[in-house]
Amino acid sequence: MKITVAKTAGFCYGVKRAVEMAEEAAGAVDPCYMLGPVIHNKAVIQRLEKANMVLVDKPEEVPVGASVILRSHGEARSTYDALESRGIRVIDTTCPNVSRIQKLASQAEDEGRRVIVFGVAGHPEVRAIAGWCREPLIFEDGQALEDYFIQHPDEAAKPLTMVCQTTSIRESWNFCAENAKKLCTNLKIFDTICNATYARQSEARQLASQNDAVIVIGSRDSANTKRLYELCKEACPQTVWVENSDELDLAKISKSACVAITAGASAPAWIIKEVFDKMNEENMVIEESFAELLEKSIKTLHTGEKVTGVVTAITPTEIQVDLGTKHAGYIPVDELTDDPTAKVEDLVKVGQEIEVFVVRVNDAEGVVSLSKKRLDSVKSWDDVEQACEDHSTVEGVVTEENKGGVVVSIKGVRVFVPASQTGVPRDTPLTELLKQKVRLRITEVNRARKRVVGSIRAVAAAERAEKSAEVWNAIEEGKHYHGVVKSLTSYGAFVDIGGVDGMVHISELSWSRIKHPSEVVNPGDEVDVYVMSFDPEKKKISLGMKDHGQDPWNLFTEKYHIGDTVKAKVVKLMTFGAFAEVVPGVDGLIHISQLADRRVDKPGDVVKEGDEVEVKITDVDYDRKRVSLSIRALIEDSQRTSESGEEGEDTVVASADGETTEVAPKFAEETLTEE
Repeated sequence: MKITVAKTAGFCYGVKRAVEMAEEAAGAVDPCYMLGPVIHNKAVIQRLEKANMVLVDKPEEVPVGASVILRSHGEARSTYDALESRGIRVIDTTCPNVSRIQKLASQAEDEGRRVIVFGVAGHPEVRAIAGWCREPLIFEDGQALEDYFIQHPDEAAKPLTMVCQTTSIRESWNFCAENAKKLCTNLKIFDTICNATYARQSEARQLASQNDAVIVIGSRDSANTKRLYELCKEACPQTVWVENSDELDLAKISKSACVAITAGASAPAWIIKEVFDKMNEENMVIEESFAELLEKSIKTLHTGEKVTGVVTAITPTEIQVDLGTKHAGYIPVDELTDDPTAKVEDLVKVGQEIEVFVVRVNDAEGVVSLSKKRLDSVKSWDDVEQACEDHSTVEGVVTEENKGGVVVSIKGVRVFVPASQTGVPRDTPLTELLKQKVRLRITEVNRARKRVVGSIRAVAAAERAEKSAEVWNAIEEGKHYHGVVKSLTSYGAFVDIGGVDGMVHISELSWSRIKHPSEVVNPGDEVDVYVMSFDPEKKKISLGMKDHGQDPWNLFTEKYHIGDTVKAKVVKLMTFGAFAEVVPGVDGLIHISQLADRRVDKPGDVVKEGDEVEVKITDVDYDRKRVSLSIRALIEDSQRTSESGEEGEDTVVASADGETTEVAPKFAEETLTEE
């Protein structure tokens, strides 16, 4: 006969802790009382009673001033208050997992949320959890929950928090949780199934499917043992349930070639060993293996250790991890990663193996606090030091603004970047960098002091220098670039053409006459420019934006001729007249003598900048590209038309000494250049 003992058989950590605390109290306190069985195992309770432990059912039965053991299933808040009011010393052996559920329930009450408990209503653990709530809802299955909320839709809309009995069956809990998600609109769900329970049930089901017979050991008062039996019975019809070796009938399993042994969380090792010995009286090697197996299952963890576990549940506040021991392992969400943009569901999945750092071991409560980001941080220090030596670029997330700079997290390592090294303009607040991914270079590492300094600016400067070299290697006159306007001055605009800044003079920004570059472009604008000239030694580049293929003078001469009447915009006043834009890029001069049909002392008496005036083209100098305009000519043309009733001539006609002569309009010889 081949016998296989489940690795998870026997006391879980919480039960082992409770029994050890009770045994210690029984030997030190005389007498010591036990409020209800500390665990669901008659043999263990009988041993404790023989050791001077007194079993009572109600708090009132404990004498004033005595000591009392509270069982591993926990007690209601009212029980603690009643015992404290009578001065009774409490020795609390509540399972750490159950204590956690009680805290969740109490917290939910403080937040104004109603608590839903998934479990058996009469079970001591469920009664204890319910005792930390005012009006808890208790459901034994998902269908009962569904029926209730369909009948009470107003309750489904209220804030709710859902927990479950530690020994619940995973499939039943999942079904209930899914129903709750569909029906309840403001629900927080906490998966509080004990890791050890889940592992025990999973292994028992697997062994039952692989063996001819299964022996389940445990008290018939134990809910988790009952579930073990039911799960094994489904997979293996020849499953027997015994409380001890006396109940084992070997005749029922003698014909089985392969037999598996498992046990509930309340079954002590010595009872499991008695059953094992009865089946293997001569097989001492296997017996020693079993003893080693039990010792391994209760191994101790130490702060600072690196351990590997399996993710068993994910809640809004923490990740539960099975460490292969009978401790309950938890990773708070804020200990999972330093990346504020990361989502928990993207980082871990149920069933995933994960390596973690042991932050704190609470043997009193059987809880292990774990951290993923601290382990990542330890590993990241080597990478950070190597990056500093190699002068390589690393990437991180800006997590906070600090005095004089910002802090960047690189895989858990805090890197300080001084304000001068952020690359942010002096007047720009550093808060704009928060939660942004940045690339930086490590400039200083002091592992002993946990000090790391970096520079974002250094990376930007290096990248800019590299791009600058590429531009200078390929630059040539007439080459076109798509650039970004970096800044403006009164005489032009500086444009980044890919790592190098070039200047577009104000005269090259537009064919139109402008007073300031901001009339055409603004910082941040994307523009198309071309190289007019460059000096590699002085690192200067002159750029142009005007399209010389569309010369305004050519457009003007194609469209207008001497004698044409046009509307022009006054763009500049001088002492000798006014310049008016005929087409963008071509200005004509209205001489002071041609501004009106009367004497004008100064141009401003007749027109002002921005005015649109109707003028006549009186002369065009094609060689010097100059245009003469006249308002007076139009006035005189209009007067002649009124006097003769006929359309006037294109030329200016003047009368002198009674003789009619043709007089050509005077072309202003004054320079067109602005003073």
